[in-house]
Amino acid sequence: MFGLSSFIPFLLSTYLVQEANSLTLKLPSRDIRTGSGPEQYLPSPPAAGTAFDQLDRRGWTVSADSFQPGCEPQNVLSGTGAKFWESQFAPTMVPLPHNIVIDMKNTHLINGFRMLPRQDSPSGNIGQHKIETSLDGKSWTQVGSGAYANNQARKTTLFPSKLAQFVRLTALSTAEGRGYQYVTVGEINVLSPPKPTLPRENWQVKADSENPLPNQHRAAEATDGVVNTYWSTQFDGAKPGFPHTFTINQGSAKAVSGLTYLAPPTSLGITPPGRIGQYSIQKSTDGTTWTPVVSGTWADTDKHKFAQFATITVQYIRLTALSEAGNRGTVSAASEINLIDGSRQATAFTVTVDSEETSSTTEDGHAVNALDGNPYTLWITRASPGYPHFFRIDMQASYAVRGLTYVPRQTSGNLQGNIGQHLIETSTDGNTWTPVARGTWQDDKKSKVVNWPAVQARYLRLTAQTEAGNRVPWAAAAEIQPIIQSSSMSPAPESAGQWGETINFPLVPVAAALIPSTSEVVVWSAWNADFFGDGNGKTVTANYNPSTGVVTQSVVTNTGHDMFCPGISFTRTGLMVVSGGTNSEKTSIYHPDTRTWSAGGNLVRPRGYNSQVTLSGGGIFNIGGSWSGALGGKDGEFYDPNTNTWSLRPGCPVAPMITNDVEGIFRSDNHAWLFARQNNSVFQAGPSKAMNWYTTDGQGTTTPAGPRGNDNDAMNGNAVMFDALAGKILTIGGSPNYVNAYTTSNAHIITLGAPNTIPTVTAIGNAHYARTLHNSVVLPDGKVLIVGGLNYAKLFVDDTAILYPELFDPATNTFTVMAPMSVARTYHSVAILLADGTVLVGGGGLCGPDCIGNHYDAQIFKPPYLFNGDGTPATRPKILSTNTKTVRLGGGITVTMDGPVNRFSLVRFGSATHSVNTDQRRVPL
Repeated sequence: MFGLSSFIPFLLSTYLVQEANSLTLKLPSRDIRTGSGPEQYLPSPPAAGTAFDQLDRRGWTVSADSFQPGCEPQNVLSGTGAKFWESQFAPTMVPLPHNIVIDMKNTHLINGFRMLPRQDSPSGNIGQHKIETSLDGKSWTQVGSGAYANNQARKTTLFPSKLAQFVRLTALSTAEGRGYQYVTVGEINVLSPPKPTLPRENWQVKADSENPLPNQHRAAEATDGVVNTYWSTQFDGAKPGFPHTFTINQGSAKAVSGLTYLAPPTSLGITPPGRIGQYSIQKSTDGTTWTPVVSGTWADTDKHKFAQFATITVQYIRLTALSEAGNRGTVSAASEINLIDGSRQATAFTVTVDSEETSSTTEDGHAVNALDGNPYTLWITRASPGYPHFFRIDMQASYAVRGLTYVPRQTSGNLQGNIGQHLIETSTDGNTWTPVARGTWQDDKKSKVVNWPAVQARYLRLTAQTEAGNRVPWAAAAEIQPIIQSSSMSPAPESAGQWGETINFPLVPVAAALIPSTSEVVVWSAWNADFFGDGNGKTVTANYNPSTGVVTQSVVTNTGHDMFCPGISFTRTGLMVVSGGTNSEKTSIYHPDTRTWSAGGNLVRPRGYNSQVTLSGGGIFNIGGSWSGALGGKDGEFYDPNTNTWSLRPGCPVAPMITNDVEGIFRSDNHAWLFARQNNSVFQAGPSKAMNWYTTDGQGTTTPAGPRGNDNDAMNGNAVMFDALAGKILTIGGSPNYVNAYTTSNAHIITLGAPNTIPTVTAIGNAHYARTLHNSVVLPDGKVLIVGGLNYAKLFVDDTAILYPELFDPATNTFTVMAPMSVARTYHSVAILLADGTVLVGGGGLCGPDCIGNHYDAQIFKPPYLFNGDGTPATRPKILSTNTKTVRLGGGITVTMDGPVNRFSLVRFGSATHSVNTDQRRVPL
């Protein structure tokens, strides 16, 4: 089944809350909450909420109007929660009001105040209060007021960003309502806006020591934006002692006001963790002469650490590690190191919503709650008039926005209001909106992080179109936060293509297929949306309609088939046949007209990680797949679509095509590269270095086709037929073993002759990147897009992910680097050509609910042929009519266009899973 298509080189400060329809809502100047959750939030007028970081309190001092001996003011900085400040009540009672003043010793930009009451007793809990700031400790500005609830919950007050050195809390009454005159406070923290960081694209970094493993734990991995890659000093063999240095050359002088340090996360299981404890930071104009800037000691946690200082303009910054935070050895490590942008000023955000529920006696639904950093407070819309609901942020200035985080309701056992189908848009003026992401989120409590290529925008809008469980007419959000790139972005040149919308799925798309009759995309994971395992006879699937952007979810149970890791092929009538996988003997058939599945005949040899291909006569050939079912003996089978049955082809043994994988047959007969040719023949191009011809008539035959040049086994590499008439196949990448092996950038052109003859194999110049577990897609102009993958074969991690696609040009046998992705696409990722000439690239992971390798989304890549030289969209030719919908080999077809075209080709609709797409091929006409 071919598609007839023609182509020519064809978070910073304050949030105000508003409601739509010219009705403006502002939070009251005093907002008394129940405090039933773990925190109580009290926004001050007119701010409704904010994003914040907690300041480092070392060196601060505290004073108060009075204190009881043993309960001094400085106790509020103890960090233990066991101590507290108490105003004097003996030998004489000092009456209300009481005040406590924090001197931060330096001027800070602050936007919040956090107070933890005394924890061992409600005695002395503060009720009515006010909060003030000052630059000099003499002139005070009120930034907050209200009444704290009578409980031990932590209280947070948020306000517009202010420059201040002093913060004063004045207690006007006690919360107990008994007329007591003394008050107590357990802990006080002051909050600051998030710290924007400098761009790192032009940085050069070096360290005094690196781990000796090839391509692992280098200094550059602390500045790659990937949390689960990290720089480490040498930890095998010789272990150099402290100090360790990490030097940043920014390329030119920049305004810097601090450094952020993130130790490798605990989830990576690093022993010892190498967390930096005592540190110093120096600056230099030439990289040779160094001047101290700041020093200190970071806590022994894997949380973000900050070292802030007065803004300096400098090219070189050096972080020196003087100790390991837990005294566990001499190793230092860093997951991410950033510099804080000293030129950026915080800007007030405003938020517009369609509605907010503020009349409920059980839940407070102010929109502020989705912006306060607390996952236990909620924005809840009103029930009437129902969906759609929207949440629009005005950032007051233009930023490079590259994503959004949505956190659903976190209340135990309650999923009501979870957003399902949604649309995310950006705007520069608040009037003209550009979609950047859409789709359907899974109905659970997991945070949803949506990434897209950074776009310059002032406004960001999330529109909730459905409730994920179809339960209620309102929407709810614990958090909605923009993700802002640290630097202004430059659009990728149109010669390198461009990344478009992000499509969010309620599952990890491990398999994908473009449906011929509808141009919809069907994706699926396994029995679970984000995990695989023993088959229980069901598959979580979703349909994506590119023309409407709608994603609909369904669970297939009627075929008794967990379709994880199967073979996939389209019949000549457009039905999709899916065989094997976790339920290794099963076959399921997708019917596009009704969007339903039916059971096919069982395989003779149960199998998974098998490959299959549709033959010239209309049948399907299937081979390999010892990942499931019995090990070995996964010889060829033939599917007859007329009888819906499979039968063995004993003359087509799997043995000639196995690789020399260190894990044996479990891996070595996986993911064959199969290409259908004339007379029901099949050419097997890899991944073994040995190539073979299979014929499937009768009992079948096997004929060796020689080695793939000087290439080695290339498991999880790719092979793409970009010119079916000339028999041209590009092979690219792969690794000798399925896992724990380095990859290759080898590229070859295989030119097929008649079946059962030795093809010509030509080694061409290597690709720019060595990769495995990637995907390759043939484009209508004959070029091949190579996308995703890893530099080192490893499962369920993005450690060595390749973010830069490449475009192979068969006219020159060269590779050109394309615009980078914003999301890694590695093991279990997919890529397929869509009917409009764009490419859907998505997935990766399927490693359990808490796995950071899970990617529940896809992005749309727009190849260079869709743009004019000036970057504007190219005019696309239109097919007005054809004289027939079917054509046989050697026949003709008349196509009427709306204008002249330079080239015309047929491209077969593709299907992909586990780096295999045997359906795609291009026929130039």
